[in-house]
Amino acid sequence: MITIGTRKSKLAMWQTETVARFLNEAGLETKINSMDTIGDKVLDRSIAKIGSKGVFTVELEEQLAGGITDIAVHSAKDMQSILPDGFELIAFTEREKVNDVLVSAQNDINIEDATKPLVIGTSSVRRRAFLRNYYPHVKIVEMRGNLQTRIRKMQDGDCDALMLAYAGVKRMQYEDMIVYEFATSEFIPPVGQGCIAIEVASSIDPKKLQQVRDCLNNTRSEICLLAERAFLKKLEGGCSIPAFGYATLSADGAEVTLTAGLASLDGTTILRKTESGSGDDPEAVGMSVGEYILNNKGREMLLEIRRQQAE
Repeated sequence: MITIGTRKSKLAMWQTETVARFLNEAGLETKINSMDTIGDKVLDRSIAKIGSKGVFTVELEEQLAGGITDIAVHSAKDMQSILPDGFELIAFTEREKVNDVLVSAQNDINIEDATKPLVIGTSSVRRRAFLRNYYPHVKIVEMRGNLQTRIRKMQDGDCDALMLAYAGVKRMQYEDMIVYEFATSEFIPPVGQGCIAIEVASSIDPKKLQQVRDCLNNTRSEICLLAERAFLKKLEGGCSIPAFGYATLSADGAEVTLTAGLASLDGTTILRKTESGSGDDPEAVGMSVGEYILNNKGREMLLEIRRQQAE
């Protein structure tokens, strides 16, 4: 029996039920144990104000450490860059399309038209920074809560459109509400977007660990995520800083290419770097890009970002 820990949101449950189905098809019995995390409960403050480390994961990790659950299912983009001692990510699923999209109940949304007022809701500091850089005419409002809650707020008039990850929109079957898709050449996604990550405690039965990894891990996703997460680890970042990173893998798996960087909170400065390296050592590529960003104004930007967020 593999006991699976997850958040209670509909999107988290979709991800968990998908994982459970894969395990069941491999002949493994499963049981799902769902709960709310602090990131789900506290909706009146930004993630940065709650605390950047583990706002969606700490309670799930407590269950892993206590042996209540064997694995925890996460959106990879929610995972802090440095896991607490005694925990590791053992599998990354096949990745969905990574783009950001605009979702709206209105069919006349035109983000390019600076003459028409447009209010966009998002809780992401990265999306805010990119919008301020590329579309300074847009008004941005804070929008927390699960996908269904945010869509309801939008329909109630809190904003004209929501900026979301395509993966979640597709998984929750809201694709017909997509009115614009942002190109990854400009709106580079956050580390891990579109991928499901599996976390375990080091105390897990090694046999269970191997069974789960053999069933769920997608090698191509893993190589890309290792590069992206190594970059984020170099910056000591989490989901509360406007960092971004997207890795792709050559068809033969020999070369991984990472584009990653950091934006200022107001979007006036965006640092980015693209580098390729061996698919056998993706973390070296991520560390190299991270070192470049830090050495080219990134350290100063991070200090300023954290100073502003502490105010």
